[in-house]
Amino acid sequence: MCGRYELHTHPAAIALAFGLASPPALKPRYNIAPMTPVPIVRQNSAGERVLTEMRWGLVPRWARDPSIGAKIINARGKGIADKPAFKMAFERRRCLLPADGFYEWKMVKGGKQPYLVGSKSGMPLGLAGLYERWLAPGGEVLDTCTVITTDANDLLREVHDRMPVIIAPQEYARWLDRTTNAVVDLIAPYPSELLRTYPISTRVNAVKNDDATLLERVDEAPIDEGPEPVPDEDVVPEQESLF
Repeated sequence: MCGRYELHTHPAAIALAFGLASPPALKPRYNIAPMTPVPIVRQNSAGERVLTEMRWGLVPRWARDPSIGAKIINARGKGIADKPAFKMAFERRRCLLPADGFYEWKMVKGGKQPYLVGSKSGMPLGLAGLYERWLAPGGEVLDTCTVITTDANDLLREVHDRMPVIIAPQEYARWLDRTTNAVVDLIAPYPSELLRTYPISTRVNAVKNDDATLLERVDEAPIDEGPEPVPDEDVVPEQESLF
């Protein structure tokens, strides 16, 4: 899954990396959580790439209650083109979420150890996403998005069994193209050799902690003393509490 990430690259570099006409007005964020506004890159009706902010947690157009967004921060990539919640968005409303890194939690003795995952090149990653516009009965508009996930690659499998779909820069144009949905082949684990990961402080568990020190490497260690966790193949380990 992908339940937390960070973006601190200079806006001018983000514009260059994602083909934007001008640098976006963004400030560094080191602990981006669901149900908050996040920047996405999409293609407008004129075929231009634009960056806008939407709430992370997708609300399908048919939803009666926008609170469903808290349960749809991720969308499993397998069969996504046919799922009612994502079918229309996958066809016409694909996007990229710029990220310098994302966080995953590894089960260790007595708790969970957070890891930072990022690009070896130091360039921002383009996380594959979908977006939607929901209209409330009173006419209010809510724009929301979700991150698509896939199976973990060899590098991350020991940390978590899922990872966000990462789109390679040379495929940005095809992924964002509103005239085609022939992009299912891009929903796959990103090559391990292009990523790096290392353990970080458990300070990232609290959303209120949002500073560059969260990116510092630490030694992996048990969070608390306790018995060795018993693996259960039928249960996907839950992420640390978002709030």
